[in-house]
Amino acid sequence: MGGVSNATRSPLPFADRPDVAARLREALLAASFTADGLLELLGAPAYAALARSETVPALRATRGDTPLETLVRLFLLQQPVPHARVEEFLPVRACVESGWLLPAGPDEVAATVDVRPYGGPGGEDWFIVSDLGCAVGGAGGIGSKDEGVVLGVGGASTTLAGITVRRPVSAALDLGTGSGIQALHAAQHATRVTATDLNPRALHITGLTLALSGAPAAELREGSLFEPVRDDERYDLIVSNPPFVISPGARLTYRDGGMGGDDLCRSLVQGAGERLGEGGFAQFLANWQHVEGEDWQDRLRSWVPRGCDAWIVQREVQDVTQYAELWLRDAGDHRGDQTEYQAHYDAWLDEFEARKVKAVGFGWITLRRTAAAEPVITVEEWPHPVEQPLGDTILAHFERLDYLRVHDDAALLAGRFRLVTEVVQEQVGLPGADDPEHVVLRQHRGMRRATKVDTVGAGFAGVCDGSLSAGRILDAIAQLVGEDAVLLRDRTPAQIRLLVEQGFLEPAE
Repeated sequence: MGGVSNATRSPLPFADRPDVAARLREALLAASFTADGLLELLGAPAYAALARSETVPALRATRGDTPLETLVRLFLLQQPVPHARVEEFLPVRACVESGWLLPAGPDEVAATVDVRPYGGPGGEDWFIVSDLGCAVGGAGGIGSKDEGVVLGVGGASTTLAGITVRRPVSAALDLGTGSGIQALHAAQHATRVTATDLNPRALHITGLTLALSGAPAAELREGSLFEPVRDDERYDLIVSNPPFVISPGARLTYRDGGMGGDDLCRSLVQGAGERLGEGGFAQFLANWQHVEGEDWQDRLRSWVPRGCDAWIVQREVQDVTQYAELWLRDAGDHRGDQTEYQAHYDAWLDEFEARKVKAVGFGWITLRRTAAAEPVITVEEWPHPVEQPLGDTILAHFERLDYLRVHDDAALLAGRFRLVTEVVQEQVGLPGADDPEHVVLRQHRGMRRATKVDTVGAGFAGVCDGSLSAGRILDAIAQLVGEDAVLLRDRTPAQIRLLVEQGFLEPAE
């Protein structure tokens, strides 16, 4: 499969030739070498197979000699292509001189980097640059032992991009930028973007990604974690898809943190607070240990820096054997010598046993700098499907926190609320029963939460259209069901507060 089967570190294109990047971008767009163009050419099955590192369907779909088929083989599948053919639609000479292409035999050229079309959230046509063999399918199964390799877009990258709060900001920081996908997103709504990475090759590739995507350049700084950030710098947005894998040692720079246990993720979260401006957000993907005798939620609460609200969502938990097998396969160890594989496996289990780790959690961490006297920290488990992008949902969560923080029970009863759109009510009970066992409100957007409510809560939510105060609605319900209105007003605010916090109700004022 040419360069797809093994990641290699070929010489990179020159970073100081934006003119060539602009010409190459124009040529790629003219040939419909875009996310939509690829889907149309390959069809959904072959397109999806690429994400699984399977290239045979795409190779079969690109056996013709159209410009798009040729570009897919050249830049995405890393196949040498005829020089004379590609010269008809690419500035080949300039691309060779600037390092995007290199001669491959007497009459062919080959790509020096992976180039993957990527559709931006507003329909933009972007291109993510990465090392050969690392764009198709991300890390899964590439079998690279090269610790300096720079990967393309994987599931973690797109997850982080989807959960990031998007609003106009002055300064954004992409910490551990990799191939630059987060910096590329941030450049659309931040006046200034700073991208850092311990790997200088990643910084170089981030510059190429931004240039080839037609995005503003970012300030590129080399260093680990917050080392490249000056003490007096503050950011409105910090994002990081760090090397969060908890492993014995740091064989692979792109995934292994090099610190013991989950210390890297903890250090990242704890260090973000003082780098955020007032109201600024910091958002991370992370792994954390489930340690015997310790509540995992308490462990994560202890990470949150002072002066920050936090929303931490655990999306998945794996026992230590599942976790070790996942990342051994990620490195391709299962394909090599079995004795060496077993030794690596043993090393992972020894490490976990020494730390009394029974499982590893994965999820999202969002911080927001606040001036509130008592920050709110929410740690929860939500392994169920959600609807990306979630940036607006996450922003709304913190806005609701602000509302609830300044509204006591009396203020809640005086307030008016609306039921959020696309919330449905489900009644659960035995067939033929007069009354349901319980009522469930379910969201069909965002987090897609479901919560049980009693009949008063269901009735209250159902009539919330912003026209009446909560207190007046409860008075009407009390009269309808024959309850004491004062008692109903006394016991219902807690349920209202929960429905607002979880996003079923929103303030109408």
